[in-house]
Amino acid sequence: MRKKEILIITLLSLLVFLMAFLVSGRLWFRLDMTRDRAYTISELSRNLYREITDRVTITYFVSPRLAVAHPMPGGVADLLSEYAAHSRGRIRFIQRDPAGTGLSAVVERLGILPWQIQVTERNETILATVYSGILIEYLDREEVIPLVFSLDTLEYDLSFRIRSLIRNTSRELGIITGDPHIDWYTDFSLLNHALVLSGFRPVIIEAGDRIPQSLPAVFVLGGIESLDEYYLRPIDEYIQAGGNVLFALNGVFVDSWGSFDARAAVDIGLLPMLANYGVLLRRALVLDSSSLSLTFQTQGTEGTQVQSVPYPPWIAVQGQGINQNHPVSSRALGPDFFWPSPLELHPPQGVNAEILFSTSREAWLQTDNFITNPNRISDFESERSLTRGIKILAASLSGIFPTAFPGDSVFQMNRHSRIIVAGDLNFAGPLMQTSGSEDRNLEFFIRSAVWLSGQDDLLDLRSRGSTGRLDRVTDAETRAVLMAFSRALNTFALPLIIIIIGFIVCKKRMSLKEKGGKNE
Repeated sequence: MRKKEILIITLLSLLVFLMAFLVSGRLWFRLDMTRDRAYTISELSRNLYREITDRVTITYFVSPRLAVAHPMPGGVADLLSEYAAHSRGRIRFIQRDPAGTGLSAVVERLGILPWQIQVTERNETILATVYSGILIEYLDREEVIPLVFSLDTLEYDLSFRIRSLIRNTSRELGIITGDPHIDWYTDFSLLNHALVLSGFRPVIIEAGDRIPQSLPAVFVLGGIESLDEYYLRPIDEYIQAGGNVLFALNGVFVDSWGSFDARAAVDIGLLPMLANYGVLLRRALVLDSSSLSLTFQTQGTEGTQVQSVPYPPWIAVQGQGINQNHPVSSRALGPDFFWPSPLELHPPQGVNAEILFSTSREAWLQTDNFITNPNRISDFESERSLTRGIKILAASLSGIFPTAFPGDSVFQMNRHSRIIVAGDLNFAGPLMQTSGSEDRNLEFFIRSAVWLSGQDDLLDLRSRGSTGRLDRVTDAETRAVLMAFSRALNTFALPLIIIIIGFIVCKKRMSLKEKGGKNE
């Protein structure tokens, strides 16, 4: 091979590497060999660009102090960079320091919340106010993730909001509190906060009011003793028109803040309506050996004593009690239930019913004489031998439901709907804090809202989670040095090594050719 040919090959090689470098921002990939590809965004997220007609701008407002003290912001930036890399130029990622750019007041007006962390500076531990929130902008619309403190559901949070922006779809969730003595913002404040952080906007609907069909889903919390036909007709009409509803109901009421007296609920119409849809809620209590502990005080001769005992009416759903084949419960931790009532499924023709969560085989019922006082645990098992077995705690139904009020032909619309029924209202309220059940119980309601809204594909994103970051370098300077070294190695050193190897190979071939010519 002549010297001119070697020079041409060398120049062409350099040109190829240069062109590859220039388009590397668009032609980008990551080799992820972790289980469930935890460090790679899903196909759903990668394909969002197909629906984007204008540019989406994602701005991550994060304080440098937080980035230095914790690896989480680096992981967030990595994930957002991956969205931009896969978007073919339709998603732009920006990272800003609110305090350093004088945007703190603007950021807080957007809804991004400041929070405090302990940092050590010059051998002194101080409380520092930091930010970690995301603003997503598309056309004249915007969405905010007020507080990012984990990577576990961040991809869901991002894709849910981006897709809602580009499709301009409603993320409202109707709320009906069926009992007059309960208030959404007071009694269900934890659930309200969790739904807002997950991207939903709860909308309070007064019982008896018409439910807008624009709402993708509605939660009905309680109401066995207060919702009669007048109040139930709008719910049935909503379902007949294709609406989707979650019912969380107490079949037995327990005085949890006083004597622990329990009584069966007095139904005035809601239970027959559910039975018409295919779910029978029994006014009985479920108890299970797979239970939580209850801590309570007793007065004795030695004064006040604190006891903690296994409490069978508080049920921890585990293992076989979780339906791994349903989008709501698949790969989820089972919620904890507090004095639940059992369900029976008798779906009508055209309706598919599935169990979501159930008890262990060692569960039993109280059907008549309700004893829930922890001081009388020995009396809990009076019906155990007669009622032992698996009990259904929550179930889903989907299909075309028959109307509960057949005299009104206007309701017969024959549209597909989804329903979830849980035989417990307490597990949506403040009791979840007494046993550390918040994450499990709130996740159930968020997943239910997503499924009822018809966005099944997003449920996979909530299951992916994240166990941390691949790189463990948290020092900003060290990270910058290593990144610079990595860029230099991959951009210049490796191509140069390949060129040198190619030159050496060519040189050897030329030498062999020259020797062969002389021998001839």
